[in-house]
Formats: sequence, structure tokens, C-alpha cells
Amino acid sequence: MQHQTRNLLLASALTFTLAGAAEAQSARSARFADGVYTATGEYGGQPSHITVKATLKGGIVTAVSVTPHAYVPRSLELQRAFAAAVPKVVVGKRIDQIRVGKLAGSSGTPKGFNDAIRQIRAQAARG
Repeated sequence: MQHQTRNLLLASALTFTLAGAAEAQSARSARFADGVYTATGEYGGQPSHITVKATLKGGIVTAVSVTPHAYVPRSLELQRAFAAAVPKVVVGKRIDQIRVGKLAGSSGTPKGFNDAIRQIRAQAARG
């Protein structure tokens, strides 16, 4: 009987722990409204910019695209390489945890991307 009581108490504690973790995850995702958001991120001294379009569901980025706007051929090449690489890095991640560093040879474009993601977080934020 004592063994059964102890197992029941452990099972109850585990259930409460799992429920608390699920509730915390739900609260985090509820901070952001589902939808498709677009922002322009700026960076550099020229200044340079890119347009970022992100789809959110439950606080998770389910799709992302980057539109390059550079005129200088090398800058455009770097923006295009970044645009091709970034979905693999951010899709499936929580919007509040995304911060991209140097990617696909580009160290400037991620700054514009992070600027746009900051704006998207603000657009999607609830309350």
C-alpha cells in the first residue's frame, strides 16, 4: 500500500510538472499573435536594407523570406546568399529566441535581419 501511495504521489508530481511546463510554453507563445508580418531591416553605413517576411504560428516562425535591395553587385550577392541560407536557421524557432550572426559569408546582412525581426516581434506582440 505504501509503495502504491508513493507511486501515485510521484505520478501526480510529474503530471503537475509537465502541466506547468506546457502552461509556460503556452504563455510564451501567446505573447505573439499568429500571422504574416513584414519589416525592413537596415544596417551598415550606406545604409543597406532588406525586407523580411515571417509567418508566425504559436510564437514559432513557420516560414521566412528575405528580399535583397542592394545595388552594389557584391552586396547583392551577399544578401542573396543570406536570403537562401536563413530559412534553414530560423524556421521552427521561437520568434523571441531568434538572433542571427554571420551567415553565408555575410556579416552585415544579419544585422539588418535582426533589426527586421525586432520590428516583427513588436508588430506581433500581444498586450
